[in-house]
Amino acid sequence: MDRKRIGILTGGGDAPGLNAVIRAVTVKGISLGYEVVGFKDGWRGLLKQQHRPLTLADVEDIHMLGGTILGSSRTNIAKVENGFEIAKKNLADAGIYALIAAGGDDTLGVALKLYRENFNVIGVPKTIDNDVNATDYTFGFDTAINRVCEFMEMLRTTTKSHSRVMVVEIMGRHAGWIGLHGGMAGGAHMILIPEVEVKLSDICQMVKRRYESGNTWAIIAVSEGAIIPEIMEEVSHSSQLDSFGHVQLGTGKGIAENLAHVIERETGYETRSIVLGHLQRGGNPSAFDRVLGTRLGIHAVEMIDKGQFGMMASLKGGEMKEVHLEEAVGSLRTVEPYKYDDAKLFFS
Repeated sequence: MDRKRIGILTGGGDAPGLNAVIRAVTVKGISLGYEVVGFKDGWRGLLKQQHRPLTLADVEDIHMLGGTILGSSRTNIAKVENGFEIAKKNLADAGIYALIAAGGDDTLGVALKLYRENFNVIGVPKTIDNDVNATDYTFGFDTAINRVCEFMEMLRTTTKSHSRVMVVEIMGRHAGWIGLHGGMAGGAHMILIPEVEVKLSDICQMVKRRYESGNTWAIIAVSEGAIIPEIMEEVSHSSQLDSFGHVQLGTGKGIAENLAHVIERETGYETRSIVLGHLQRGGNPSAFDRVLGTRLGIHAVEMIDKGQFGMMASLKGGEMKEVHLEEAVGSLRTVEPYKYDDAKLFFS
C-alpha cells in the first residue's frame, strides 16, 4: 500500500466549515508529500468506491463556502452486510494509507469501529449542534448561532409591531446549545432546551406578565427536542428511523407549532410559530468556523504523519490537541444546568 495517499470524507449533516477542513487537509497533505483523495457522500462513497484526487486548484478558496464539496450522507457501515470488510477492501484498492473522517457522533462512531478493524483512522469533530465530547467547540456551531441571532433580530420588528407572541423552533434534538446561545444573543424572552423540562404554565405565565406590564409581545426560542410534558403527545415524530437509529423530528406538527397553539388558547394572545430548519446550517461559514476548520484539518494531517491513529483532532483551551476517539463518541455533550441558569436571569 502506498503510504503517500490519504483519504478524507465528510459524513452526517453538512456544517459550515467542512470545506475549510477539506482545503486544509489537502494543502497540508500535499506540503508533506501526500496525495489526497476525497470520498464522495461520506461512508456511502467509500462503500461504492466513489472517490477522486484533490489538488490545490480543487480547494482554492473553498474555505469561504458553506456545505461540502465532497457531499455527505447518513450511511452507517455497521448496518451494511460485511460493511467494514467492504470498506477496508475499497480503501486498500484505492491505495489509502490513512483516512480522515469529519463528522459528529455517528460518523466518528463508525470511524472508531473502522479503527478497531485495524485501519488507520483520524477523526475531525463536526456538528452545528456542538454536542461532540472531548472538544471545546465544533465548527458549524458559531455560524449556526449567528444565523439564529440574525433571524430572531428580524422577527423582533414584526412581532413587536403586531403585538404577538412568536415561537421560534431551533435545531437541537438532544442538546440545546444552539437554542441557548442563539436565544440569548437574539434576546429571547424564554428559552426551552432538551436538558431542562419546563411546565406549560410557566411559559404562559411569562407571556401574561409581559402583556400585563405593557410589553405586548414576546419571543420564545425552543429547541426541536425540548420537553414540555403537557404537549409532548401532540408533537409529531416520524415512525421511521435513520440508519443510526434516530427518530426524525419535525416531520409533522413540531413543538413550535403545537406550543404556539396552546399559548394562544391559554392566554388569549395572538401567537405564531416559525421553524428555522435548514436555514441554520446553510450559507457560508463565519470567520471563527473558517479558522477552526482550517486548524483541525492541518492538525489531522500532522497526526497522520506522527502515526496517531484512532484519535481525533480537538480544540482544548484554544489549542489543537489529540484525544482518543473513545472519549468523543457514545454520549453527547449537553448543556450544563448552570449555563441554563445564566440564561434564566434574562427571562421576562
